[in-house]
Amino acid sequence: MPVDQSLVGRSFPPTAAYEVTEDRLRDFADAVGVAYDGRQAPPTYPIVLAFDAMNAFLEAEQIDLFRIVHGEQKFAYERPIVAGDVLTATLTVASLRQIAGNDIIGTASEVEDAAGELVCSTSATLVHRGPQQGPAA
Repeated sequence: MPVDQSLVGRSFPPTAAYEVTEDRLRDFADAVGVAYDGRQAPPTYPIVLAFDAMNAFLEAEQIDLFRIVHGEQKFAYERPIVAGDVLTATLTVASLRQIAGNDIIGTASEVEDAAGELVCSTSATLVHRGPQQGPAA
C-alpha cells in the first residue's frame, strides 16, 4: 500500500535529547574510518540523530524498515557539533511521490541544541519498496 500523500509537510516529535561526548565522537569516527581531531564531530555525525528521527517516523506510520532503501543524505551546518552539545532532531516529510510501485520519500530533519538553536539541517531520500518487490537487499 502506498504511503499516504497527506504526510507531506507533517513534522514528527523531536528525538530524545542526545548528549554528544568525546567517547561517542571518537567511536563514530572509528566506525566510519576517519580521524577524530578532538575538536568537532565528523561531517556525517548528525546521521546519529537523523536516523533516530527517521526510525520514529517509520514506526509512527507503520512503515517497515526492511522495505526502505536509503537513497541520498545531505548535511548543511550552521555550526560544528562538539562534545558537550545536547541535541535533538525533528523530522518533516518534505516530499512524496510514487514511481513503479515504490514510494520516494523526501525527509528534512533539523538538529537543534539545548537552547533551540539550529546546528545542522539534513535531508534524505528514502525509497520505500512496494510489497510486490519483497524486502530490500
